[in-house]
Amino acid sequence: MTPIPRRRLPSRLLPAFLTPTVLLACASGSVAQTAPRPAPGGTITISVDATDAPRKILHAKLTVPARPGPLTLLYPKWIPGEHGPTGPIINLAGLKLWAGGKPITWQRDSVNMYAFRCVVPAGASAVDVELDFLSPASTDGFSGGASATAQLADISWNQLLLYPQGPTSDSLTYAARLRLPPGWKYGTALPVASESGGTVEFKPVSLTTLVDSPIIAGVHFKKIDLGQGDVLSGAPSHEIDLVSDSAAALEMTPEQVAAYKRLVTEAHALFGARHYQGYRFLYTLSDRVANFGLEHHESSDDRAPERVLIDDTKRKLWAGLLPHEFVHSWNGKYRRPAGLTTPDFEQPMKGDLLWVYEGLTEYLGVVLTARSGLWSPADFMDDLAVTASSMEAMTGRAWRPLSDTTIAAQLLYGAPGEWRAWRRSVDFYPEGELIWLEADVLIREKTSGKKSLNDFCRKFHGEPSGAPAVKTYTFEDVVAGLNEVLPYDWKGFLLARLSSTAGAPLGGITAGGWKLVYNETPSDAFKAGEADSKSTNLRASIGLVVKEDATVADVVPGLAAAQAGLGPGMKVVAVGGRKYSADVIHDAVKATKAAKEPLEILAENGEYYKTYRLDYHGGERYPHLERDGSKADILTELLKPVRAQPAEKK
Repeated sequence: MTPIPRRRLPSRLLPAFLTPTVLLACASGSVAQTAPRPAPGGTITISVDATDAPRKILHAKLTVPARPGPLTLLYPKWIPGEHGPTGPIINLAGLKLWAGGKPITWQRDSVNMYAFRCVVPAGASAVDVELDFLSPASTDGFSGGASATAQLADISWNQLLLYPQGPTSDSLTYAARLRLPPGWKYGTALPVASESGGTVEFKPVSLTTLVDSPIIAGVHFKKIDLGQGDVLSGAPSHEIDLVSDSAAALEMTPEQVAAYKRLVTEAHALFGARHYQGYRFLYTLSDRVANFGLEHHESSDDRAPERVLIDDTKRKLWAGLLPHEFVHSWNGKYRRPAGLTTPDFEQPMKGDLLWVYEGLTEYLGVVLTARSGLWSPADFMDDLAVTASSMEAMTGRAWRPLSDTTIAAQLLYGAPGEWRAWRRSVDFYPEGELIWLEADVLIREKTSGKKSLNDFCRKFHGEPSGAPAVKTYTFEDVVAGLNEVLPYDWKGFLLARLSSTAGAPLGGITAGGWKLVYNETPSDAFKAGEADSKSTNLRASIGLVVKEDATVADVVPGLAAAQAGLGPGMKVVAVGGRKYSADVIHDAVKATKAAKEPLEILAENGEYYKTYRLDYHGGERYPHLERDGSKADILTELLKPVRAQPAEKK
């Protein structure tokens, strides 16, 4: 997943907004809590009516086989890929239970609020459940955020079901049915049994697979075949399923289609095997749903702004979304940290290896974005420069090492954006990218280019190909896998960077033949990031980020704005005596290079006004990568396609 999510939005823009949600438990008023009893065999049925999706409500009915006596039903709490107890139970409504055609009472557990307890009456063999899911209007959050508009819906099964406590999610079988609004089309990796009159019947699957198989549906829908499917050879097919609030937004150019086809080819060449029977990019284009990416084994839930395919600036900014989530099919779904592999959706997940799960995926994702042609090499360099600069600004590393951001991930996803530089955020994405870049460069350097991180990926994530499966790993397994490629003190290398409270790990850039430099001209990538976040980013100069409404979003401790006394939540009124605007503050900072007097900023702090004097004379500073001719250009080399394209073969 990439925050803003499980998408691959450039790491400098990853917000910390995912609000933790509460749990559910199913309990009967007078029944004492008892140990979970084995559920009877049989298939659980779930029928979802999405015809009310345009007004942001989904209706679900389930039949759960059960024995007479106490029963606990759970609402999914720990959602795979979201790395926290994010199951949006607060949006569950209308819960009713029946057995033998008669209503039965339920009671939420007073501690585990994701659990409901009830008593199944004598003679009953099943419990019927009815519930509604209220899709929020807010676009904050991951899959628990806004997921429906007048024209489309993104449907996550975990939001619409309960499951009996006790059995593992692998051992529970669900048969699902979905009713869509008239005229809507859909896309999903879930195997279809039949469809008729707007109702789709799916083949029975495990609860694990059901939750791992979201659906997108809508009026404006389009499928794009990415090829490689071969029924005779068993090679999996690949496609992009597009849904949007407008038909115009679905128009992908032939060049974009060709690049996504190369993405499929390059990913296979990188890993050397596939662990899915077919893959679908479920791509939602809307400004009215939460924008992020969330990985699944045979699909990805990718949500981006409506005009992302037809606006060149947005296209480049979001180009890494699909590559990041695609990589997760290998790194995150197939190879998965042992601490993130749980038997159901109630057990807590441990995120100490998220620097591999997300950090390595971040690195491979941006590399594949360039190898496939979705970015040019120059685009990659600009993005890497912004990532490196943003990590330099995270002064919170003085007290919080990267390892703690992984352990505290479930807290940091929901942390406010204010004081981000001092608190740190989910930095295991961008800083993990820098660490894995350094590992790749080191391998290439010490083997004279004969080996690379590509070799690690093929050994660690590769053969044998087959249906979806999970193969867990530990820190020691990662170290051993790297040592198979290049004998080295990888344990020391990794631990030093994970525990460091010093500067950002820029060794991969410098050893790769480049330098992080600053000048007065922002790159296109930097400007696109400012536009997308609706803010003015002066982190590298005066250490200040200002929102579109003039509110201070963040300051960097130790730099001029913080030293002068400015802080998040204040509102900039004037700069140098002139009413604030983004252009005014840019011009004022630029002028500091020749000015002798401090830069003056008038700010409103609640009901009080004060002029802050910034002792800064460095002008504007924007990050770029500059070639270091004294070293080999390894960065450019690692961006070269692994598999030659047809034109190159010819």
